Amino acid sequence: MTFELEKDADRRRKSTYPGNSGTPAGSGGSSRADLKKKQQADRPELGLALKTVYQRTVEEDIPPEMLDLLGKLG
Repeated sequence: MTFELEKDADRRRKSTYPGNSGTPAGSGGSSRADLKKKQQADRPELGLALKTVYQRTVEEDIPPEMLDLLGKLG
């Protein structure tokens, strides 16, 4: 693809992403990391819920069928 005007080439190469009001990436708008931190701060209960589910999964017993299969491998 070629561009007739250098101005058009620059405009088309600049990317924008949701959450920065159309500001080209790297031009002083909010970064994705900042946006992600803000979203996480708005939902602390989500983090707690995920930690709880993970902890319950870690503490769960391994089913006997799985232990049997693992025993056959070794």
